[in-house]
Amino acid sequence: MYRKISDFEEDWRYESEMTLRVLRGLTDASLDQRVTPEGRSIGRLAWHITASVAEMLEHAGLAVDGPPDTTEAPASAARIAAVYAEVAGDALEAVTGKWTDEGLLEEVPMYGEMWRRGKALDVLILHQTHHRGQLTVLMRQAGLTVPGCYGPAREEWAAFGMPAAK
Repeated sequence: MYRKISDFEEDWRYESEMTLRVLRGLTDASLDQRVTPEGRSIGRLAWHITASVAEMLEHAGLAVDGPPDTTEAPASAARIAAVYAEVAGDALEAVTGKWTDEGLLEEVPMYGEMWRRGKALDVLILHQTHHRGQLTVLMRQAGLTVPGCYGPAREEWAAFGMPAAK
């Protein structure tokens, strides 16, 4: 749970940049990739990540412009990444400009429970990270290069002059 806006700001800058790296690795042709016929496609999952930023912050009492999760995902990977970049930037600006450290302790109704706003920010990042991991699996299945987020991806080891970890 976040107790300081500055701690969230530091984490959000990194995490949203990693999400953007993953989204920028998508192609229009990859957006229909699924694990199973009934599972979410890459495009739908990427759009869910994008839309959930504003949706989750709205539940926590902070208005951020963003697409509703119920809208159809764009057919353009570049468009999804661009909208995510805008929403992520607006979210950071709203949190740092409108909330205070003391306000992070305030409880708000979130998904049938009462959460502190600091917890809502933590879950926002964890939710995004969870789905980003799902995206990277789908990216591998689609034959795309996966960027490293918390360490080098298979393709990045060569840049370090090392063999990929087994």
